[in-house]
Amino acid sequence: MRTLVTGAAGSIGTVLVSGLTDRGHDVFGLDRSTAPDGYGDRWYTVDVTDTDAVDAVFADLGRSGGLDAVVHLAGIPDEASLTDELHSHVVSTATLLDAMVAHGVGRIVYASSNHAVGRTPRSELLTTDVRPRPDTFYGVAKVAAEALLSLYADRHAIDAVALRIGSFLPQPETRRGLSTWLSHDDAVRMVHAALVAPDPGYAVIYGVSDNTRGWWDLGPGRTLGYEPQDDAEAFADRIPERDEDDVEAGHVGGPFATERYHRPAR
Repeated sequence: MRTLVTGAAGSIGTVLVSGLTDRGHDVFGLDRSTAPDGYGDRWYTVDVTDTDAVDAVFADLGRSGGLDAVVHLAGIPDEASLTDELHSHVVSTATLLDAMVAHGVGRIVYASSNHAVGRTPRSELLTTDVRPRPDTFYGVAKVAAEALLSLYADRHAIDAVALRIGSFLPQPETRRGLSTWLSHDDAVRMVHAALVAPDPGYAVIYGVSDNTRGWWDLGPGRTLGYEPQDDAEAFADRIPERDEDDVEAGHVGGPFATERYHRPAR
């Protein structure tokens, strides 16, 4: 599958470019950063919110074999102003979706976030049916981007899979991480499944590993073929308890749901 990965120079992007290539995908990278060594003409140094530049990328790929799917990872990875978050996550997604419609690309896999439901109180099992409860402007932007995917799925029959990613790290670093961890290998498994699942339509899944202490429903991901293999419990004896653990365990978004992240919208 010929796949364009935006944010390809980021922490998730670098893992996915390599991992998806190993699984047989023909991967092209897009990022504001220049290409790592060895990428050559398989890399586009572009701001994903630049409509004309993105359209030119799609046109170029169309001349050299076309494009089957987009994996959209680009965006501010932390809390910022509301304006910046909406531009980074919603405008970028709209730019890609319009290019997909114009060039006949039928699938997008989007890196959403657990922070889209971060103000949800902890429970034994968090399903994808809960209402959006963002914990920050970052979370608000992820909710809005998910809504945009839903709109284009309905209007243009685009297959759109939103991945509400947990804690993407080489290994969990906090007690909360024992529930929210997404391993590097499982991230590749998840995105691969979202790319090849037959006719997913619009779908939301939780992006976490098969953690013993996990509280997120993995059923929707398994429906698409995502079978996580890793478990944060393997690291449990290496993670010390902290004073913050109880507070971070109160809501899905952990520290993002605390007053530390409160700020005015303007």
